[in-house]
This record gives sequence, structure tokens and C-alpha cells, in this order.
Amino acid sequence: MAVPKRKMSRSNTRSRRANWKATAVATTTCPQCKAPTQPHVACPSCGTYKGRHYGTAERTEHQG
Repeated sequence: MAVPKRKMSRSNTRSRRANWKATAVATTTCPQCKAPTQPHVACPSCGTYKGRHYGTAERTEHQG
């Protein structure tokens, strides 16, 4: 297994890690309520996906 011979400098480490970027979540509009939702996921505001209603997908407040 390869082991580094010298300590990697801060500038080399940071320039290497500069490419670790987070990508933004893709969103679409819900055809039922026009709220922004993730594709292929039931709408969190109205609970519909592909014309069907899923009651468990709606947001609920936590008790406690």
C-alpha cells in the first residue's frame, strides 16, 4: 500500500478539496398544487404523486 513520504501542505490539500462541491437538489413543480418538489417523490405539501394521493407523504409536526 502506498504511504506518503512527506506531509501534504495546506495549499495542496485545500486545492485538492476545492473540487468537493455539493450539487443543488433538482426540483420540479407539482402539477396539483404547483409547489416545488423533488422529482420521483410524492409532493410534501399535498401528498400526490402521478395523480395518486399518498397521505403518509404529507408533513406532520413532531409531538414532544
